[in-house]
Amino acid sequence: MTVVLDCNILVMCLTSGSPYHIIYQALVKGKFQLVVSNDILLEYEEIIQRKYSIATARAFGSLLDELPNVHYLHTYYQWQLITKDSDDNKYCDCAIAGQADYVVTEDRHFDVLKNVPFPSLTGVGINHFLEILQSV
Repeated sequence: MTVVLDCNILVMCLTSGSPYHIIYQALVKGKFQLVVSNDILLEYEEIIQRKYSIATARAFGSLLDELPNVHYLHTYYQWQLITKDSDDNKYCDCAIAGQADYVVTEDRHFDVLKNVPFPSLTGVGINHFLEILQSV
C-alpha cells in the first residue's frame, strides 16, 4: 500500500504518547510505502521545527532518508485539484505521480477529491487509515 501523509497527520503521530503513534511505527517497520516530494519534505521540516525542534526535524529527515519504503518523487505536473488552499495541491500531485492508494489527511479541503472523476484520488482520515493498517 502506498500513501501520502499530509503534514497534520505526521505531526499527530510523531510522539510516542499519541494514540496515532502506530502510524509512525508502521512507517518505520515498512508496513506501507510513503511517497514524498521536495515540497512535502520542506513542509514537514518547517512544521516539525515549529512544533518540536530543529533537532527533531533533522532526525526525522534523516530517518526518511534511510527508510527503504520512503520514495522521493519529482512532480512534473500540477493538477490544481484543490482551489480553497492551493498549498494542499502538493499532496495531490505527489499522490498522483506516486500512484498512491491514499492521501491521509484531516484537512477538509481534500473533500473536493470525492467529486473529481479524474485523476482519481482517495482521501482518508487518520482513524480510517488506522483501521486500514490494522487490517493488513
